[in-house]
Amino acid sequence: MAFLIIAFVLLFIITSVPSLWTKHILNKYSKPHPDIPGSGHQFAEHLINKYQLNIRVEETQEGDHYDPINKVVRLSPENYHANSLTAITTVAHEIGHALQDQANYEPLKQRTVLIERARWMQQMSGIALMATPILIPLMHTPMIGLVTFAAGFIGMGVPVIIHLSTLPVEFDASYNRALPLLKEGGYLSNKDLKTSKRILTACAMTYVSASLSSLFNLWKWLRALKRH
Repeated sequence: MAFLIIAFVLLFIITSVPSLWTKHILNKYSKPHPDIPGSGHQFAEHLINKYQLNIRVEETQEGDHYDPINKVVRLSPENYHANSLTAITTVAHEIGHALQDQANYEPLKQRTVLIERARWMQQMSGIALMATPILIPLMHTPMIGLVTFAAGFIGMGVPVIIHLSTLPVEFDASYNRALPLLKEGGYLSNKDLKTSKRILTACAMTYVSASLSSLFNLWKWLRALKRH
């Protein structure tokens, strides 16, 4: 019992604390900045022209991200319209992904393919898990158990693989592309560059916590199987 309490406390810390800290940091630096002349959208367009990227920028309600399939940088309304440090840093990070795409950065290509395949695999595993209670009474065969195990492993294991493959892609976009881009372009002062790095680190921690959380969930599932 004590072990379970400790495990759940650790899970809460792993999943909740980085997310809360990230929200705090993003909100803290989301106010208009007097030294930033334009909005996130304008900065994105400037960088697209500067680096000759064959992409476009869109406003979205689905969170800031780069879509490597449709070649689109999508920005949340607050970052699309704002001239804040959070907006400028977010744009630099997403353009970092576009630069990865332009350079045929292999980890980004692998992650994109993996995500596409994962959707199909998880759909199939979901169908298999839903069909299992119906098939067990009709087909008395060990194969049903194997199918159930495979479906469950896909459902729990695929998110682990995706999260782990995401880490190097996100770190590279932030630290090897976004920060040098901001520094070399002279867009921010040294003080604001330090703040920008803090914003990127806070966001990176959410990816780390998501990876640890998915590993923890897989471990719990495997442990539960052992008991049975």
